[in-house]
Amino acid sequence: MSADLRPLVVHVMYRFDTGGLENGVVNLINQMPAGAYRHAVLALTEVTDFRLRVLRDDVEFISLHKPPGHGFWLYPQLYKLFRRLRPAIVHSRNLAALEVQLPAWAAGVPVRIHGEHGRDVSDLDGSNRAHQRVRRFYRPFISHYIALSRDLAEYLRAAVHVPAPRISQLYNGVDTERFQPAPGGTCRVAGCPFDPAEHWLVGTVGRMATVKDQPMLARAFVLALSQAPELRERLRLVMVGEGPLRAQAQTLLEDAGVAHLSWLPGERQDVADIMRGLHCFALPSLAEGISNTILEAMGSGLPVIATDVGGNADLVQQGLTGLLVPAGDERAMAAAILSLAGLPQQAASMGRAGRARVQASFSLAAMVSTYQGIYTRELLGRSR
Repeated sequence: MSADLRPLVVHVMYRFDTGGLENGVVNLINQMPAGAYRHAVLALTEVTDFRLRVLRDDVEFISLHKPPGHGFWLYPQLYKLFRRLRPAIVHSRNLAALEVQLPAWAAGVPVRIHGEHGRDVSDLDGSNRAHQRVRRFYRPFISHYIALSRDLAEYLRAAVHVPAPRISQLYNGVDTERFQPAPGGTCRVAGCPFDPAEHWLVGTVGRMATVKDQPMLARAFVLALSQAPELRERLRLVMVGEGPLRAQAQTLLEDAGVAHLSWLPGERQDVADIMRGLHCFALPSLAEGISNTILEAMGSGLPVIATDVGGNADLVQQGLTGLLVPAGDERAMAAAILSLAGLPQQAASMGRAGRARVQASFSLAAMVSTYQGIYTRELLGRSR
């Protein structure tokens, strides 16, 4: 049997589970031409059933079951793993996976790429000095950086002191065939108690973790109903996702007496269908890189209300495709919800503009082509 000569890319992240970053990896693997590269997914902690979204049958999945904290003790294991796999490229994502770059360098991996996809709650504005020092420590072992927003590219230049030629700034792409408006208009979601023909549904989709701040959206919904009680007949809230904040958001809605006007079904696999059942998408995050769910919502023809953090302003054009509000400000979020709920035709027009913007500037094909180009350029540069 002849050896497989396709270069191997090892994609490294802290955990391979439901999330925007992980979904981007799935899209990249599924959409990149099979003849170009082989792929493996390495999770420092766990690979979950999320791996079933990868459609190729030649991808190896590896879990290291790492406990919390820095993994110096993992270096020998990582070194041996990279020597066994002999990847052409190791591509780590975010701070939690950065530590693999030193053993990758020691194992002789030719190209070592690190991607910055967004911020966590422990460093919302990038000012954490300890995080900056860690990134500077690993900088010599990294061949090239990928930043998913202008904000993150500037952070790498200014705070981590990465030379500009070693940074590529690119955006996520969205599958506009999968995420597109329903042909006959907004359609009912399986299991949802609300009828989009009678109700105006504002919703969000994502893991319910602190940085996503779904309780702010719940408080904004309560506030919007208190300010415009006539909307109780029509306005409804949908919050899809699982995580530690789900119970908190549910309690907020119950205590306000509006739990029957909201639907929190937990994690769902039919995100595209859920988007087609909404009239507006809201993202209350405290920090973001380039949000896959915003792109999916825009691809689905939804107006977007998002907090003005990270790369959200790169995606949402204020007043044209949606509205931007300050992070943590439920009053501003409530005002935005009331504005669009009160002008449904204008909201629908914003959704159409968002769909056109995604098709023009954030296609999945363009994203995959850019990643493949970076991989090939870096490999050719190391072989000279």
